[in-house]
Amino acid sequence: MNQYQLARATRRRTLGLFAIGIFLAGVAAGLLPSAALAQEKQVLRIGYQKYGTLTLLKGRGTLEMRLAEKGVDVKWTEFPAGPVLLEGLNVGSIDFGTVGEAPPIFAQAAGADLVYVGNEPPSPASEAIVVPKQSALRSVADLKGKKIALNKGSNVHYLLLKALEKAGLQYKDVQTVFLPPADARAAFERGSVDAWVIWDPFLAAAEKQLGARVIADGKGLVANHQFYLASRSYAQKNREIVGIVIDELAKVDAWGAGKPKEVAAILSAQTGLEPPVVELAATRYAYGVLPVTAQVIQEQQKVADAFATLKLIPKPIIVREALLKP
Repeated sequence: MNQYQLARATRRRTLGLFAIGIFLAGVAAGLLPSAALAQEKQVLRIGYQKYGTLTLLKGRGTLEMRLAEKGVDVKWTEFPAGPVLLEGLNVGSIDFGTVGEAPPIFAQAAGADLVYVGNEPPSPASEAIVVPKQSALRSVADLKGKKIALNKGSNVHYLLLKALEKAGLQYKDVQTVFLPPADARAAFERGSVDAWVIWDPFLAAAEKQLGARVIADGKGLVANHQFYLASRSYAQKNREIVGIVIDELAKVDAWGAGKPKEVAAILSAQTGLEPPVVELAATRYAYGVLPVTAQVIQEQQKVADAFATLKLIPKPIIVREALLKP
């Protein structure tokens, strides 16, 4: 190859490489918008526990399908109890979750910026004070001076207060041992505590698996609402998304109210608990998500005032301040 031919070949090679470079740059440019969209895709982070409609909603998968139409993914995180769930809400690791009556009181008193966005109907039989099957204790009055396990700041905290009050006892008349459900069950089984105040499905598991005996449940003492809460910042910015979640919860409630066997099958798969345990818990659950009414907030205020009087929370609170403004 002479010098002229070599120059022409070099020029063609250079032009070819330049064209390939332009093509690859165009491909990359075409991919950039998709990558940016993937990075910006919204995620709703939900905290749930081993009970209730929210766990049922997770098992059915209908929320994911509904929110996919809005370009929103759903991430689920399980928590052992309400107080730690709301701690997650407060520090920004989740956006939405469900808890009982007492956790929002403790969280609001601690400065958490959360809002009530819905609640289930009262379910007083879904929590109870239990004793070992061979225990000589027969009534709440017998608990004077005894060790009682419970999760601090959970819905059963208020049940214990009201049950003691009805029996003519004061809160200081018993020894409270604050333990999360798994540790409380272990202490209950080995006899380290005399009684345990607990909610479903842990309550149903204690009855079915341990033969635990109920000496008092919430009937006539507490409402035991389940509340849906969101961080205030998320709820304010994403009212439509929160509305969709509540709507899907309502649909699951309507479906599950007449299908205890199907509900138990889904919850058993979600929680890892035996079907008979979940079936018992499901029979005591109340279905039908509702907006938070003034009456419900008044009931919550009574819980807050009781805790403030006993100095279980650092300061009195006004519950209605934790409502989302129109």
